[in-house]
Amino acid sequence: MFGNFKGFCASTALLLASVSMAGAAEYTFKLHHFLSPKAPAQTKMLEPWAKAVEENSGGQVKIQIYPSMSLGGRPPELVNQVRDGVVDLVWTLNGYTPGLFPRTEVMELPFVFLDDPRAANLALYDMFKSDLEVEYKGLEVMFLHVHAGAGLHTRDKEVRSPADMAGMRIRTPSRTGAWVIEALGASPAAMPVPELPTALQKGVIDAAFIPWEIIPPLKIQEQTEYQIEGAGKARFGTSVFQVSMNKERWEGLPEDIQKAFRDASGPEWWAKVGEVWRATDDFGIGLAVKSGNKHITLSEEETAVFREALAPVVDKWTSEVAKKGIDGNAIVAKAQALISKHSE
Repeated sequence: MFGNFKGFCASTALLLASVSMAGAAEYTFKLHHFLSPKAPAQTKMLEPWAKAVEENSGGQVKIQIYPSMSLGGRPPELVNQVRDGVVDLVWTLNGYTPGLFPRTEVMELPFVFLDDPRAANLALYDMFKSDLEVEYKGLEVMFLHVHAGAGLHTRDKEVRSPADMAGMRIRTPSRTGAWVIEALGASPAAMPVPELPTALQKGVIDAAFIPWEIIPPLKIQEQTEYQIEGAGKARFGTSVFQVSMNKERWEGLPEDIQKAFRDASGPEWWAKVGEVWRATDDFGIGLAVKSGNKHITLSEEETAVFREALAPVVDKWTSEVAKKGIDGNAIVAKAQALISKHSE
C-alpha cells in the first residue's frame, strides 16, 4: 500500500514539474521606462505590445516591465542602458539624448508634424530603413512613435501670440523644442517630464510644451490654468519615442522568437500606437477642462503668426544636420509628403 502511495506521489511530482516547465517562458526580457505603471504609455501601449509578443511566441517569451526608472538611473540614461546591455528593452524619448538621432528629429519640427500621430508614425515606418536606421547603432528598434503633439501649458498666463511669451521660462524635452521656445522669445529649461509637476508648482518654470495625455498621470491640471493649441489641433511640434532592444541580445535570438517580436511590431502596430496616443490626448484635455482649466484653440490668424515665427527653426535644423552630411531639406520634404499621404 505504502509503495503504491509513494509511486503515486512520485508520479504526481513529475507531472507537476513537467507542467511547470512547460508553462515557464524560455526567454525573459526586462523593459525599462521612465513613467509610472498607471501612465497610458504602459497600460495602453507597452502592456498590449508585450502581450502580443508573448502570445506570438507561444509562451516562450516573457516581457517584464519596469516603470518609473525602477531599475536605476535617470531617463536620459535609458539609451545607454539598453545599448550596454544593462536592460534588454527600453521605451524612451529620443530628445533625452540631444543630437544622437538627428535624422529622426525631422518629425519634431514645428508644422512638419501637425495634428495626426497615426500619419506621423506611418511616415516614420516608411522612412526607417531608408533614412533613419543608420542612427540606431547598438539597438534593434521595435517601433518608433510620436505623441499627439506639444501643446502649451501655462501656470497662470493666457497666451495668444509669440509676444505674450516674451521672457517666459518654458520646459522643453529636446533640442528642437528648445529652438522653438527661443524662436518665440522665451527661455528653454530642459528636464525629464517626471520633474515637471514640482518645477511648475515651485515656479521654476512658467509653462511647458507637452501633449495633453500627460495631464492625468502627472496631475498637470493642478499646476496650470491654461492649455493652448493652434487651429485645427495644430501643435508646436512633437516628440519621437522608441522601443528598442539591445542589438547583441536580438542577434542571439532564434528566428522564431525574432518573428514573434517583428509580427507584433509591424506597420499596423505603428498606426495603432498613433490612434492610442490621440485617444489618450483627448481624454487628458477633457480632464483639464473638467477641473476648471481653460482650453484655448487659437484662430487661423493667430496660428499663422506662430507659423511665421517658427519657420526659422526648420532652417536651423537643416543647417545643423548639414554639418553631419545630412540633406535636411530632402528629409523634411519626404516626411511632409508621407504625412500627407497617410493623412488622406
